[in-house]
Amino acid sequence: MRVLFIEDDRMIGESVLDQMRHEGFAVDWVRDGDAACQAFENESYDLVVLDLGLPLRSGMYVLHKIRASKKSTPVLIASANDAIDQRVKSLNAGADDYLVKPYDLNELFARMRALIRRSFGRSDAIFLCRNISINTTTKEVLLDGSSVPISSREWAVLEALVARPGAILSRSQLEDKLFAWKDDINSNAVEVYIHGLRKKLGTDVIKTVRGMGYFVAKE
Repeated sequence: MRVLFIEDDRMIGESVLDQMRHEGFAVDWVRDGDAACQAFENESYDLVVLDLGLPLRSGMYVLHKIRASKKSTPVLIASANDAIDQRVKSLNAGADDYLVKPYDLNELFARMRALIRRSFGRSDAIFLCRNISINTTTKEVLLDGSSVPISSREWAVLEALVARPGAILSRSQLEDKLFAWKDDINSNAVEVYIHGLRKKLGTDVIKTVRGMGYFVAKE
C-alpha cells in the first residue's frame, strides 16, 4: 500500500521509514507542510501519517487541505502533542486516528493497517478464497492450512487486490501500490510478481482481464 509519511525529524523519519518499507509499505517521505500538500495533490495514497509540528505549513494546515480535497484518504496523526484538546481538535478536523509519540512501531503498523482496511470497507483482517486464507494483519497466507512464503513485493500486489475484491486494478495502479518515488520500476514487475503468486497459490486466485488489469474474486 502507498503511504505518505510526513515527519520533519530526520532521525525519527529515517528509522520509521526503514521499518515501514520492511513491513511492505511503499512510502513517500516529506519533511515540511508545503511538500506534503504538493505530494498529496500530485499522487494517490492509501494512507497519510502526519506529524503536526512541521516547518513552512503546520500539520493542521495540511490536514485541512487534505480534507478540502474531498478525498477520503485516511489520516493518522502521529504527534508528540498529547494534549486532549489537540487530539479532539485533530479528530474533529478530519483525522481518522491519533497516536502520541514516542509510539511503539507495532502499534503504529496495526493502526495503519486497520485504517487502510476500513477505508476499503473491510472490518475483518481475514480474507478467504476457496482453500486460501489471507491475513492482512499478520501477512500470513495459508494454502490448505499450510503457510506459504510470500515475498514483500508479492505481498504488496496481493494485499492491493484483496483490499478490493472484484475490482479490476490496472498495472499502473498496482505499480502505485508497489513503488515509492525513488524506487526503480521494471516495466514487467507487476507481471513477474503475479506470476510468482500464481505459482504458489494456483492460477485461479488472481484473474486477468485482458487490456484492463487483474482482480481477485469476491469471497
